[in-house]
Amino acid sequence: MTNSGLDGINSKIASTRNTIEIIIPDGRVYTGPRNASLLELMKLLPEWQEPPIMGAIVNGELRELTYSIEMDARVRPVTMADDDGARIYRRSVTFVLEAAFEELFPQASMTLDHSVSAGGYYCEVIGREPLNLDELKLLESRMREIVAQDLPFTRQNVPLQEAIDYFQKKGFLDKVRLLKYRQKEYLVLYQLGEHRDYHHGYMLPSTGFLKWFGLSIVGDGFVLNFPRRNSPKQVLPTTSYPKLLSTFRQYGNWLKRLGIDSVGALNDAIVSGNMREVILISEALHELQIAEIAQHIADRSESARIILIAGPSSSGKTTFSKRLAIQLLAQGFSPYPMEMDNYFVNRENTPRDARGNYNYEALEAMDNHKLAHDLQCLIAGEEVQLPKYNFKTGQQESGEIVKLTTDHLIILEGIHGLDPRLLPEVPTSSTFKIYASCLTQLNLDRYNRISTTDTRLLRRIVRDARERGYSAQQTIQRWDSVTSGEKEYIFPYQENADKLFNSALVYELSSLKSVVEPLLRQVPFGTIEYVEAKRLLTMLEWFLPINIDIIPDNSLLREFVGGSILSGFKLWESS
Repeated sequence: MTNSGLDGINSKIASTRNTIEIIIPDGRVYTGPRNASLLELMKLLPEWQEPPIMGAIVNGELRELTYSIEMDARVRPVTMADDDGARIYRRSVTFVLEAAFEELFPQASMTLDHSVSAGGYYCEVIGREPLNLDELKLLESRMREIVAQDLPFTRQNVPLQEAIDYFQKKGFLDKVRLLKYRQKEYLVLYQLGEHRDYHHGYMLPSTGFLKWFGLSIVGDGFVLNFPRRNSPKQVLPTTSYPKLLSTFRQYGNWLKRLGIDSVGALNDAIVSGNMREVILISEALHELQIAEIAQHIADRSESARIILIAGPSSSGKTTFSKRLAIQLLAQGFSPYPMEMDNYFVNRENTPRDARGNYNYEALEAMDNHKLAHDLQCLIAGEEVQLPKYNFKTGQQESGEIVKLTTDHLIILEGIHGLDPRLLPEVPTSSTFKIYASCLTQLNLDRYNRISTTDTRLLRRIVRDARERGYSAQQTIQRWDSVTSGEKEYIFPYQENADKLFNSALVYELSSLKSVVEPLLRQVPFGTIEYVEAKRLLTMLEWFLPINIDIIPDNSLLREFVGGSILSGFKLWESS
Protein backbone atom coordinates (compact mmCIF):
# COMPACT_ATOMS: atom_id res chain seq x y z
CA MET A 1 0.00 0.00 0.00
CA THR A 2 1.50 3.31 -1.08
CA ASN A 3 0.76 6.78 0.25
CA SER A 4 1.32 9.37 -2.51
CA GLY A 5 0.33 12.39 -0.43
CA LEU A 6 3.76 13.01 1.11
CA ASP A 7 5.21 15.24 -1.65
CA GLY A 8 7.04 12.54 -3.49
CA ILE A 9 8.04 10.47 -0.48
CA ASN A 10 6.68 6.97 -0.76
CA SER A 11 5.73 5.19 2.45
CA LYS A 12 4.09 1.94 3.27
CA ILE A 13 2.67 0.28 6.35
CA ALA A 14 5.37 -1.90 7.84
CA SER A 15 4.69 -5.18 9.58
CA THR A 16 5.40 -5.36 13.31
CA ARG A 17 8.87 -6.63 14.17
CA ASN A 18 9.14 -9.70 16.33
CA THR A 19 11.99 -8.10 18.23
CA ILE A 20 12.57 -5.00 20.30
CA GLU A 21 15.70 -3.09 21.27
CA ILE A 22 16.70 -1.84 24.69
CA ILE A 23 19.21 0.98 25.04
CA ILE A 24 21.42 0.95 28.16
CA PRO A 25 22.64 4.33 29.56
CA ASP A 26 26.22 3.67 28.39
CA GLY A 27 24.98 3.42 24.79
CA ARG A 28 24.89 -0.36 24.39
CA VAL A 29 21.93 -1.75 22.47
CA TYR A 30 20.52 -5.24 22.99
CA THR A 31 17.90 -7.04 20.92
CA GLY A 32 15.36 -9.46 22.32
CA PRO A 33 11.94 -10.92 21.51
CA ARG A 34 8.94 -8.61 21.74
CA ASN A 35 7.04 -9.00 25.03
CA ALA A 36 10.06 -10.57 26.68
CA SER A 37 10.26 -10.07 30.43
CA LEU A 38 12.69 -7.55 31.83
CA LEU A 39 14.45 -10.50 33.50
CA GLU A 40 15.10 -12.18 30.13
CA LEU A 41 16.50 -8.96 28.70
CA MET A 42 18.65 -8.13 31.72
CA LYS A 43 20.27 -11.58 31.48
CA LEU A 44 21.70 -10.44 28.14
CA LEU A 45 23.97 -8.04 30.04
CA PRO A 46 27.31 -9.67 30.92
CA GLU A 47 27.35 -7.81 34.25
CA TRP A 48 23.82 -8.73 35.23
CA GLN A 49 24.97 -10.44 38.43
CA GLU A 50 27.74 -7.95 39.32
CA PRO A 51 26.00 -6.70 41.38
CA PRO A 52 22.72 -8.60 40.89
CA ILE A 53 20.05 -6.69 38.96
CA MET A 54 16.80 -6.38 40.90
CA GLY A 55 14.72 -4.36 38.43
CA ALA A 56 15.12 -1.48 35.99
CA ILE A 57 13.91 1.99 35.12
CA VAL A 58 12.15 1.59 31.77
CA ASN A 59 11.42 4.83 29.90
CA GLY A 60 11.48 6.76 33.17
CA GLU A 61 9.42 4.36 35.31
CA LEU A 62 10.66 1.79 37.83
CA ARG A 63 9.64 -1.73 36.80
CA GLU A 64 10.05 -5.18 38.35
CA LEU A 65 11.78 -8.02 36.54
CA THR A 66 8.51 -9.72 35.52
CA TYR A 67 7.50 -6.62 33.51
CA SER A 68 7.08 -7.30 29.77
CA ILE A 69 8.79 -5.00 27.25
CA GLU A 70 6.43 -4.43 24.33
CA MET A 71 8.42 -1.82 22.38
CA ASP A 72 11.88 -0.32 22.06
CA ALA A 73 12.89 1.23 25.37
CA ARG A 74 15.60 3.02 27.28
CA VAL A 75 16.49 0.82 30.23
CA ARG A 76 18.56 1.69 33.29
CA PRO A 77 19.34 -1.44 35.34
CA VAL A 78 18.66 -1.22 39.09
CA THR A 79 20.98 -3.39 41.17
CA MET A 80 21.36 -4.36 44.82
CA ALA A 81 23.84 -1.48 45.08
CA ASP A 82 21.02 1.00 44.33
CA ASP A 83 18.40 2.15 46.84
CA ASP A 84 15.47 0.81 44.81
CA GLY A 85 17.21 -2.48 44.13
CA ALA A 86 18.07 -2.92 47.80
CA ARG A 87 14.42 -2.25 48.71
CA ILE A 88 13.19 -4.88 46.21
CA TYR A 89 15.56 -7.45 47.70
CA ARG A 90 14.61 -6.60 51.29
CA ARG A 91 10.88 -6.75 50.59
CA SER A 92 11.27 -10.15 48.99
CA VAL A 93 13.37 -11.69 51.75
CA THR A 94 10.96 -10.22 54.32
CA PHE A 95 8.10 -11.91 52.47
CA VAL A 96 9.89 -15.27 52.80
CA LEU A 97 10.39 -14.62 56.52
CA GLU A 98 6.67 -13.87 56.92
CA ALA A 99 5.65 -17.07 55.14
CA ALA A 100 8.09 -19.26 57.07
CA PHE A 101 7.19 -17.73 60.44
CA GLU A 102 3.42 -18.08 59.96
CA GLU A 103 3.91 -21.70 58.88
CA LEU A 104 6.11 -22.65 61.86
CA PHE A 105 4.51 -20.51 64.58
CA PRO A 106 0.82 -20.13 63.60
CA GLN A 107 -0.29 -19.15 67.12
CA ALA A 108 2.15 -16.21 67.37
CA SER A 109 2.60 -12.89 65.59
CA MET A 110 5.71 -11.13 64.34
CA THR A 111 6.44 -7.46 63.68
CA LEU A 112 9.24 -5.70 61.84
CA ASP A 113 10.16 -2.88 64.18
CA HIS A 114 13.19 -1.00 62.85
CA SER A 115 16.32 -1.25 60.72
CA VAL A 116 19.81 -1.92 62.06
CA SER A 117 22.93 -0.21 60.76
CA ALA A 118 24.75 -3.45 59.89
CA GLY A 119 21.99 -4.25 57.40
CA GLY A 120 18.79 -5.83 58.67
CA TYR A 121 15.44 -5.49 60.41
CA TYR A 122 14.84 -6.00 64.12
CA CYS A 123 11.81 -8.26 64.62
CA GLU A 124 9.72 -9.01 67.69
CA VAL A 125 7.53 -12.00 68.43
CA ILE A 126 4.15 -11.36 70.04
CA GLY A 127 1.86 -13.87 71.71
CA ARG A 128 4.56 -16.15 73.07
CA GLU A 129 8.07 -16.17 74.52
CA PRO A 130 10.89 -14.86 72.30
CA LEU A 131 12.34 -17.42 69.90
CA ASN A 132 15.23 -19.38 71.35
CA LEU A 133 18.34 -20.22 69.33
CA ASP A 134 17.04 -23.61 68.17
CA GLU A 135 13.73 -22.09 67.02
CA LEU A 136 15.55 -19.33 65.19
CA LYS A 137 17.75 -21.89 63.41
CA LEU A 138 14.60 -23.81 62.45
CA LEU A 139 13.07 -20.61 61.05
CA GLU A 140 16.19 -19.80 59.02
CA SER A 141 16.38 -23.38 57.76
CA ARG A 142 12.78 -23.20 56.53
CA MET A 143 13.53 -19.91 54.77
CA ARG A 144 16.48 -21.49 53.00
CA GLU A 145 14.30 -24.42 51.90
CA ILE A 146 11.84 -21.95 50.35
CA VAL A 147 14.71 -20.18 48.58
CA ALA A 148 16.13 -23.49 47.28
CA GLN A 149 12.73 -24.37 45.80
CA ASP A 150 12.81 -21.14 43.76
CA LEU A 151 9.09 -20.56 44.28
CA PRO A 152 7.44 -17.69 42.36
CA PHE A 153 6.14 -14.50 43.91
CA THR A 154 2.84 -14.20 42.07
CA ARG A 155 1.45 -10.69 41.62
CA GLN A 156 -2.33 -10.23 41.75
CA ASN A 157 -4.62 -7.21 41.46
CA VAL A 158 -7.56 -7.95 43.75
CA PRO A 159 -10.64 -5.90 44.68
CA LEU A 160 -10.03 -3.93 47.86
CA GLN A 161 -12.91 -5.57 49.75
CA GLU A 162 -11.54 -9.02 48.92
CA ALA A 163 -8.20 -8.04 50.42
CA ILE A 164 -9.87 -6.62 53.53
CA ASP A 165 -11.90 -9.82 53.97
CA TYR A 166 -8.73 -11.91 53.61
CA PHE A 167 -6.83 -10.00 56.30
CA GLN A 168 -9.90 -9.88 58.53
CA LYS A 169 -10.09 -13.67 58.38
CA LYS A 170 -6.40 -13.95 59.29
CA GLY A 171 -6.85 -11.61 62.24
CA PHE A 172 -4.52 -8.94 60.84
CA LEU A 173 -6.58 -6.04 62.19
CA ASP A 174 -3.75 -3.52 61.70
CA LYS A 175 -3.95 -4.18 57.95
CA VAL A 176 -7.75 -3.97 58.00
CA ARG A 177 -7.60 -0.58 59.77
CA LEU A 178 -5.15 0.72 57.19
CA LEU A 179 -6.99 -0.54 54.13
CA LYS A 180 -10.31 1.01 55.09
CA TYR A 181 -8.77 4.41 54.24
CA ARG A 182 -7.36 3.34 50.87
CA GLN A 183 -8.71 5.50 48.05
CA LYS A 184 -8.12 3.01 45.21
CA GLU A 185 -10.63 0.22 44.64
CA TYR A 186 -7.98 -2.47 44.24
CA LEU A 187 -4.87 -3.70 46.01
CA VAL A 188 -1.79 -5.44 44.65
CA LEU A 189 -1.19 -8.67 46.56
CA TYR A 190 1.77 -10.99 46.15
CA GLN A 191 1.40 -14.70 46.82
CA LEU A 192 4.00 -17.26 47.92
CA GLY A 193 2.41 -20.66 48.32
CA GLU A 194 -0.55 -20.05 50.64
CA HIS A 195 0.86 -16.80 51.99
CA ARG A 196 -0.50 -13.52 50.59
CA ASP A 197 0.39 -9.94 51.49
CA TYR A 198 0.87 -6.48 50.00
CA HIS A 199 4.12 -4.57 50.13
CA HIS A 200 4.99 -0.94 49.53
CA GLY A 201 6.77 -1.56 46.23
CA TYR A 202 7.94 -4.23 43.82
CA MET A 203 9.17 -7.77 44.49
CA LEU A 204 11.55 -10.21 42.82
CA PRO A 205 10.18 -12.87 40.43
CA SER A 206 10.95 -15.80 42.72
CA THR A 207 12.62 -16.90 45.94
CA GLY A 208 15.71 -18.24 44.17
CA PHE A 209 17.15 -14.73 43.96
CA LEU A 210 17.46 -14.49 47.75
CA LYS A 211 20.88 -15.99 48.35
CA TRP A 212 22.12 -13.63 51.07
CA PHE A 213 20.42 -13.38 54.47
CA GLY A 214 20.62 -14.66 58.01
CA LEU A 215 18.86 -14.55 61.39
CA SER A 216 20.46 -13.63 64.70
CA ILE A 217 19.14 -13.15 68.23
CA VAL A 218 19.29 -9.58 69.55
CA GLY A 219 17.78 -8.67 72.91
CA ASP A 220 14.28 -10.09 73.25
CA GLY A 221 13.85 -10.30 69.49
CA PHE A 222 15.88 -11.24 66.45
CA VAL A 223 17.36 -9.56 63.39
CA LEU A 224 16.77 -10.48 59.78
CA ASN A 225 20.19 -9.72 58.30
CA PHE A 226 20.64 -8.80 54.64
CA PRO A 227 23.38 -7.12 52.59
CA ARG A 228 24.02 -3.40 52.65
CA ARG A 229 24.21 -1.50 49.39
CA ASN A 230 27.98 -1.13 49.44
CA SER A 231 28.45 -4.91 49.90
CA PRO A 232 25.59 -6.48 47.88
CA LYS A 233 26.72 -10.08 48.35
CA GLN A 234 27.88 -9.89 51.95
CA VAL A 235 25.83 -10.23 55.13
CA LEU A 236 27.51 -8.44 58.02
CA PRO A 237 27.14 -9.67 61.60
CA THR A 238 24.83 -7.65 63.81
CA THR A 239 26.73 -5.49 66.26
CA SER A 240 25.40 -4.78 69.74
CA TYR A 241 23.38 -1.57 70.04
CA PRO A 242 21.77 -1.63 73.53
CA LYS A 243 21.27 2.15 73.82
CA LEU A 244 19.58 2.45 70.44
CA LEU A 245 17.46 -0.63 71.05
CA SER A 246 16.33 0.78 74.40
CA THR A 247 15.31 4.03 72.68
CA PHE A 248 13.25 2.16 70.10
CA ARG A 249 11.52 0.20 72.86
CA GLN A 250 10.75 3.39 74.74
CA TYR A 251 9.14 4.90 71.65
CA GLY A 252 7.16 1.70 71.06
CA ASN A 253 5.82 1.94 74.61
CA TRP A 254 4.82 5.54 73.97
CA LEU A 255 2.89 4.50 70.87
CA LYS A 256 1.04 1.89 72.91
CA ARG A 257 0.27 4.53 75.54
CA LEU A 258 -1.18 6.73 72.81
CA GLY A 259 -3.11 3.81 71.33
CA ILE A 260 -1.48 4.43 67.96
CA ASP A 261 0.66 1.49 66.91
CA SER A 262 0.10 1.71 63.14
CA VAL A 263 -0.85 4.19 60.44
CA GLY A 264 -4.39 2.82 60.40
CA ALA A 265 -4.72 3.70 64.09
CA LEU A 266 -3.34 7.18 63.39
CA ASN A 267 -5.92 7.69 60.65
CA ASP A 268 -8.63 6.55 63.07
CA ALA A 269 -7.50 9.24 65.53
CA ILE A 270 -7.64 11.89 62.80
CA VAL A 271 -11.15 10.89 61.72
CA SER A 272 -12.40 10.79 65.31
CA GLY A 273 -11.12 14.32 65.96
CA ASN A 274 -8.58 13.36 68.61
CA MET A 275 -5.46 14.78 66.98
CA ARG A 276 -5.08 17.80 69.26
CA GLU A 277 -4.80 15.45 72.23
CA VAL A 278 -2.39 13.15 70.31
CA ILE A 279 -0.20 16.12 69.40
CA LEU A 280 -0.13 17.49 72.93
CA ILE A 281 0.84 14.11 74.40
CA SER A 282 3.48 13.55 71.70
CA GLU A 283 5.01 16.94 72.42
CA ALA A 284 4.89 16.28 76.17
CA LEU A 285 6.82 13.05 75.65
CA HIS A 286 9.47 15.02 73.75
CA GLU A 287 9.70 17.50 76.59
CA LEU A 288 10.00 14.66 79.10
CA GLN A 289 12.99 13.25 77.19
CA ILE A 290 14.68 16.66 77.05
CA ALA A 291 14.12 17.33 80.76
CA GLU A 292 15.63 13.96 81.68
CA ILE A 293 18.70 14.63 79.52
CA ALA A 294 19.09 18.08 81.09
CA GLN A 295 19.10 16.50 84.53
CA HIS A 296 21.87 14.11 83.54
CA ILE A 297 23.91 17.05 82.22
CA ALA A 298 23.35 18.92 85.47
CA ASP A 299 24.68 15.95 87.40
CA ARG A 300 27.94 16.14 85.41
CA SER A 301 28.16 19.92 85.03
CA GLU A 302 31.25 20.33 87.17
CA SER A 303 33.43 18.56 84.61
CA ALA A 304 31.50 18.72 81.32
CA ARG A 305 31.68 22.19 79.75
CA ILE A 306 30.89 21.16 76.15
CA ILE A 307 27.68 19.36 75.21
CA LEU A 308 28.06 17.57 71.87
CA ILE A 309 24.88 16.78 69.93
CA ALA A 310 25.21 14.54 66.88
CA GLY A 311 22.82 12.85 64.56
CA PRO A 312 21.92 12.36 60.91
CA SER A 313 20.52 15.08 58.68
CA SER A 314 17.07 16.47 59.51
CA SER A 315 16.90 14.92 62.95
CA GLY A 316 15.88 18.25 64.48
CA LYS A 317 19.20 18.82 66.21
CA THR A 318 18.90 22.62 66.03
CA THR A 319 15.53 22.79 67.76
CA PHE A 320 16.53 20.10 70.23
CA SER A 321 19.65 22.06 71.24
CA LYS A 322 17.55 25.18 71.91
CA ARG A 323 14.92 23.32 73.91
CA LEU A 324 17.69 21.63 75.87
CA ALA A 325 19.16 25.06 76.55
CA ILE A 326 15.82 26.18 77.99
CA GLN A 327 15.71 23.18 80.31
CA LEU A 328 19.27 23.86 81.45
CA LEU A 329 18.42 27.52 82.08
CA ALA A 330 15.51 26.37 84.22
CA GLN A 331 18.02 24.39 86.27
CA GLY A 332 20.19 27.44 86.84
CA PHE A 333 22.79 27.02 84.10
CA SER A 334 23.85 29.45 81.35
CA PRO A 335 23.81 27.46 78.12
CA TYR A 336 25.12 28.76 74.81
CA PRO A 337 24.00 26.77 71.71
CA MET A 338 26.30 26.68 68.67
CA GLU A 339 25.49 25.25 65.23
CA MET A 340 28.28 23.23 63.65
CA ASP A 341 26.77 23.91 60.21
CA ASN A 342 28.05 27.50 60.52
CA TYR A 343 31.58 26.09 60.25
CA PHE A 344 31.20 24.74 56.71
CA VAL A 345 34.08 25.80 54.48
CA ASN A 346 33.25 27.95 51.47
CA ARG A 347 31.56 25.96 48.72
CA GLU A 348 34.57 26.08 46.39
CA ASN A 349 36.63 24.35 49.10
CA THR A 350 34.04 21.69 49.86
CA PRO A 351 35.26 18.14 49.11
CA ARG A 352 33.47 16.11 46.48
CA ASP A 353 32.27 12.51 46.61
CA ALA A 354 32.97 9.72 44.13
CA ARG A 355 30.29 11.09 41.80
CA GLY A 356 31.75 14.57 41.78
CA ASN A 357 29.01 16.11 43.95
CA TYR A 358 29.74 18.34 46.94
CA ASN A 359 30.11 16.16 50.04
CA TYR A 360 28.74 18.27 52.89
CA GLU A 361 28.72 15.25 55.18
CA ALA A 362 32.49 14.73 55.21
CA LEU A 363 34.38 16.00 58.24
CA GLU A 364 36.65 17.79 55.77
CA ALA A 365 33.69 19.99 54.79
CA MET A 366 34.06 21.59 58.23
CA ASP A 367 36.50 24.36 59.16
CA ASN A 368 37.83 22.35 62.12
CA HIS A 369 40.72 24.66 62.88
CA LYS A 370 38.44 27.66 63.31
CA LEU A 371 35.97 25.60 65.34
CA ALA A 372 38.67 24.40 67.75
CA HIS A 373 40.11 27.91 68.03
CA ASP A 374 36.72 29.48 68.73
CA LEU A 375 35.81 26.88 71.37
CA GLN A 376 39.09 27.36 73.19
CA CYS A 377 38.67 31.14 73.16
CA LEU A 378 35.06 30.95 74.33
CA ILE A 379 35.94 28.65 77.22
CA ALA A 380 38.75 31.05 78.17
CA GLY A 381 36.23 33.91 78.34
CA GLU A 382 37.55 35.76 75.27
CA GLU A 383 35.45 37.72 72.80
CA VAL A 384 34.88 35.75 69.56
CA GLN A 385 33.52 36.70 66.13
CA LEU A 386 31.51 33.60 65.18
CA PRO A 387 30.84 32.61 61.56
CA LYS A 388 27.44 32.26 59.86
CA TYR A 389 27.15 29.98 56.82
CA ASN A 390 24.96 31.21 53.96
CA PHE A 391 23.45 28.12 52.37
CA LYS A 392 22.21 30.01 49.31
CA THR A 393 25.57 31.54 48.39
CA GLY A 394 27.71 28.77 49.85
CA GLN A 395 29.95 31.23 51.67
CA GLN A 396 30.99 31.64 55.29
CA GLU A 397 29.97 35.09 56.53
CA SER A 398 30.47 37.01 59.79
CA GLY A 399 28.04 36.11 62.53
CA GLU A 400 27.58 37.27 66.08
CA ILE A 401 30.26 38.57 68.40
CA VAL A 402 30.07 36.52 71.62
CA LYS A 403 31.80 36.53 74.97
CA LEU A 404 30.98 33.84 77.52
CA THR A 405 31.61 33.56 81.24
CA THR A 406 33.16 30.61 82.99
CA ASP A 407 29.80 29.24 84.12
CA HIS A 408 28.44 28.87 80.56
CA LEU A 409 27.83 25.44 79.04
CA ILE A 410 28.50 25.31 75.28
CA ILE A 411 25.97 23.27 73.28
CA LEU A 412 27.58 22.26 69.97
CA GLU A 413 25.33 20.46 67.53
CA GLY A 414 26.17 18.90 64.17
CA ILE A 415 26.48 15.56 62.43
CA HIS A 416 30.10 15.09 63.61
CA GLY A 417 29.47 15.69 67.29
CA LEU A 418 30.42 12.12 68.27
CA ASP A 419 33.31 11.75 65.85
CA PRO A 420 36.50 11.39 67.95
CA ARG A 421 38.42 13.35 65.29
CA LEU A 422 36.34 16.47 65.86
CA LEU A 423 37.95 17.60 69.13
CA PRO A 424 40.75 15.11 69.84
CA GLU A 425 42.49 17.47 72.25
CA VAL A 426 39.42 17.82 74.52
CA PRO A 427 39.24 15.23 77.36
CA THR A 428 36.22 12.92 77.24
CA SER A 429 35.32 13.92 80.78
CA SER A 430 34.86 17.51 79.58
CA THR A 431 32.08 16.58 77.17
CA PHE A 432 28.53 15.24 77.42
CA LYS A 433 27.58 13.41 74.21
CA ILE A 434 24.02 13.18 72.87
CA TYR A 435 22.84 11.26 69.81
CA ALA A 436 19.65 12.66 68.26
CA SER A 437 17.75 10.91 65.49
CA CYS A 438 14.27 10.34 64.13
CA LEU A 439 13.70 6.76 65.29
CA THR A 440 10.12 6.14 64.24
CA GLN A 441 8.38 2.85 64.95
CA LEU A 442 5.02 3.89 63.52
CA ASN A 443 4.73 1.44 60.61
CA LEU A 444 2.02 0.87 58.05
CA ASP A 445 1.38 -2.51 59.63
CA ARG A 446 3.27 -5.41 61.19
CA TYR A 447 5.20 -6.26 58.02
CA ASN A 448 5.40 -2.91 56.20
CA ARG A 449 7.71 -0.52 58.00
CA ILE A 450 8.20 3.21 57.46
CA SER A 451 11.84 4.03 56.96
CA THR A 452 13.30 6.55 59.38
CA THR A 453 15.43 7.71 56.45
CA ASP A 454 12.30 8.48 54.42
CA THR A 455 10.89 10.55 57.27
CA ARG A 456 14.08 12.57 57.47
CA LEU A 457 14.15 13.05 53.68
CA LEU A 458 10.61 14.45 53.71
CA ARG A 459 11.57 16.80 56.55
CA ARG A 460 14.58 17.98 54.58
CA ILE A 461 12.66 18.52 51.33
CA VAL A 462 10.26 20.85 53.16
CA ARG A 463 13.01 22.75 54.98
CA ASP A 464 15.28 23.03 51.94
CA ALA A 465 12.47 24.52 49.88
CA ARG A 466 11.56 27.03 52.55
CA GLU A 467 15.00 28.08 53.81
CA ARG A 468 17.51 27.29 51.07
CA GLY A 469 15.50 27.70 47.87
CA TYR A 470 16.14 24.10 46.76
CA SER A 471 13.60 22.16 44.73
CA ALA A 472 12.58 18.66 45.80
CA GLN A 473 14.57 17.34 42.84
CA GLN A 474 17.72 19.05 44.10
CA THR A 475 17.26 17.72 47.64
CA ILE A 476 16.65 14.17 46.41
CA GLN A 477 19.68 14.49 44.12
CA ARG A 478 21.90 15.27 47.12
CA TRP A 479 20.33 12.70 49.44
CA ASP A 480 22.46 9.73 48.44
CA SER A 481 25.58 11.69 49.34
CA VAL A 482 23.97 12.65 52.65
CA THR A 483 23.04 9.09 53.63
CA SER A 484 26.40 7.72 52.50
CA GLY A 485 28.08 10.23 54.77
CA GLU A 486 25.87 9.26 57.68
CA LYS A 487 26.87 5.61 57.37
CA GLU A 488 30.51 6.64 57.43
CA TYR A 489 30.58 9.56 59.85
CA ILE A 490 27.61 9.19 62.21
CA PHE A 491 26.13 5.72 62.68
CA PRO A 492 29.41 4.05 63.76
CA TYR A 493 29.56 6.38 66.80
CA GLN A 494 25.94 6.40 67.98
CA GLU A 495 26.49 3.95 70.84
CA ASN A 496 29.23 6.26 72.22
CA ALA A 497 26.59 8.77 73.28
CA ASP A 498 25.85 9.36 76.93
CA LYS A 499 22.16 9.85 76.06
CA LEU A 500 19.94 9.36 72.98
CA PHE A 501 17.10 11.68 71.97
CA ASN A 502 14.37 10.34 69.68
CA SER A 503 12.98 13.21 67.62
CA ALA A 504 10.22 11.18 65.94
CA LEU A 505 6.67 12.47 66.30
CA VAL A 506 3.79 10.08 65.75
CA TYR A 507 1.77 12.63 63.78
CA GLU A 508 4.47 14.19 61.63
CA LEU A 509 3.92 12.46 58.27
CA SER A 510 0.24 13.40 58.41
CA SER A 511 1.38 17.00 59.02
CA LEU A 512 4.05 17.00 56.31
CA LYS A 513 1.75 15.41 53.73
CA SER A 514 -0.03 18.56 52.52
CA VAL A 515 3.22 20.58 52.48
CA VAL A 516 5.54 18.10 50.80
CA GLU A 517 3.22 16.58 48.19
CA PRO A 518 3.15 19.71 45.95
CA LEU A 519 6.95 19.84 46.10
CA LEU A 520 7.30 16.19 45.10
CA ARG A 521 4.85 16.58 42.21
CA GLN A 522 7.12 19.23 40.68
CA VAL A 523 9.94 16.73 40.10
CA PRO A 524 10.13 16.35 36.30
CA PHE A 525 9.23 13.05 34.69
CA GLY A 526 12.17 11.31 33.06
CA THR A 527 14.67 12.32 35.74
CA ILE A 528 16.23 9.85 38.17
CA GLU A 529 14.72 11.84 41.03
CA TYR A 530 11.20 11.38 39.62
CA VAL A 531 11.27 7.68 40.53
CA GLU A 532 12.08 8.53 44.15
CA ALA A 533 9.49 11.31 44.28
CA LYS A 534 6.83 8.93 42.98
CA ARG A 535 7.76 6.34 45.62
CA LEU A 536 7.44 8.89 48.40
CA LEU A 537 4.10 10.13 47.06
CA THR A 538 2.82 6.55 46.98
CA MET A 539 3.88 6.04 50.59
CA LEU A 540 2.14 9.27 51.68
CA GLU A 541 -1.13 8.06 50.14
CA TRP A 542 -1.59 5.85 53.20
CA PHE A 543 -1.77 8.90 55.51
CA LEU A 544 -4.72 11.19 56.08
CA PRO A 545 -3.58 14.85 56.25
CA ILE A 546 -3.81 17.20 59.21
CA ASN A 547 -3.46 20.97 59.20
CA ILE A 548 0.00 22.22 60.22
CA ASP A 549 -1.64 25.15 62.00
CA ILE A 550 -2.33 22.94 65.04
CA ILE A 551 1.37 22.12 65.50
CA PRO A 552 2.67 23.94 68.62
CA ASP A 553 5.06 26.80 67.85
CA ASN A 554 7.87 25.26 69.91
CA SER A 555 7.52 21.83 68.29
CA LEU A 556 10.59 20.27 66.76
CA LEU A 557 8.54 19.85 63.58
CA ARG A 558 8.38 23.65 63.26
CA GLU A 559 12.09 23.58 62.38
CA PHE A 560 10.99 22.12 59.03
CA VAL A 561 7.55 23.54 58.27
CA GLY A 562 8.36 27.01 59.64
CA GLY A 563 6.74 29.17 62.29
CA SER A 564 8.99 28.11 65.17
CA ILE A 565 9.05 30.43 68.16
CA LEU A 566 12.63 29.21 68.67
CA SER A 567 13.97 30.39 65.30
CA GLY A 568 15.31 33.64 66.76
CA PHE A 569 15.57 32.47 70.34
CA LYS A 570 18.46 33.89 72.40
CA LEU A 571 19.61 32.99 75.91
CA TRP A 572 22.77 35.07 76.13
CA GLU A 573 24.03 38.61 75.74
CA SER A 574 25.92 39.45 72.54
CA SER A 575 28.51 42.19 72.51
